[in-house]
Amino acid sequence: MAWDWDKLQQQKKGPSGGRPPNVEDIFEKVKGARAKFPRGIGFIVIIIILFILGYSCFYTVGVDEVGVVQRFGKYIRTTQPGLNFKLPAGIEKVTKVKVRYVFKEEFGFRTIQAGVRTRYATGSAYLAEALMLTGDLNVAVVPWIVQYRINDPYKYLFKVRDPRGTLRDLAEATMRLVVGDRSISEVISKREEIAAEAKQLLQKELNEAETGIKIVNVELKKTNVPEPVQPSFNEVNQAIQEKEKLIYQAREQYNKVIPAARGDAEKTVRYAEGYALERVNKAKGDAARFLALYEQYSKAKDVTRRRLYLEAISEIFPKIGKKYIVDAEQKNLLPFLNLEAQKGGEK
Repeated sequence: MAWDWDKLQQQKKGPSGGRPPNVEDIFEKVKGARAKFPRGIGFIVIIIILFILGYSCFYTVGVDEVGVVQRFGKYIRTTQPGLNFKLPAGIEKVTKVKVRYVFKEEFGFRTIQAGVRTRYATGSAYLAEALMLTGDLNVAVVPWIVQYRINDPYKYLFKVRDPRGTLRDLAEATMRLVVGDRSISEVISKREEIAAEAKQLLQKELNEAETGIKIVNVELKKTNVPEPVQPSFNEVNQAIQEKEKLIYQAREQYNKVIPAARGDAEKTVRYAEGYALERVNKAKGDAARFLALYEQYSKAKDVTRRRLYLEAISEIFPKIGKKYIVDAEQKNLLPFLNLEAQKGGEK
């Protein structure tokens, strides 16, 4: 077969004759390609492109969340619930954050099925989270729940790499710190007090870490000791209760006897004080009476002596019964009366 050398060279150079294509050639090709397709296809393609752009520019934010807008990865603004506008995809990106929803983190167990009779999983995989050392060197099983909200979406998304993991680590460290300052009996009986203190400390740590999380509630579930030591722990509790019972009985007896003894002692002291006061007042009265008599006696000795004598006689005579007055100068006195016999037989 003969070769057409000129035709081969023309094919290598192309339709432009080997020179670079110009703008007119490009437009001619586009017009040719457009002519090959139906007229409605281009319009449909344009509508699809516009729909995609519109769909990526408008977005809706729920009532319990906000939208965080990033432009080329940089934070721009926070949008509120409702219909909002942004630049097309690839330029601006929206991350929706629930700010009213209450999230929950469980420690020491996991909820399998929530309901009236909630089912929990408490296997060995979760036991390590709840095992804690108390202040009196006992081991306690302390399961608990942390409920929280996102109050600062910017900090929650950009300040911490893993907010949920950070929350769990800080919650566990805080609870171990609080439990480590208390005895095993306090951990079992004072759960509300421990939960309140843990909530306050955990919120402080989260604020310092700039997590944007606000703690709603910290709730301790039923705390106990590990199963292998429960029988011994129950015996210790029983002994402690028996001890407290004896102490209460002793205090009850003490409260009965001691106040009665104190009352008797107080009564005796008051009686002695009254008796002493009576004796002192009587002595003072006698002294005052004696001084008054002496003063009168010094003024009129004969009259005062006679008055004192008469007063003494009037006080003594009624006490000696019948009286027989005999003149001391009488010598021949006949014993008409048997004075001794009468005195002895008088009733």
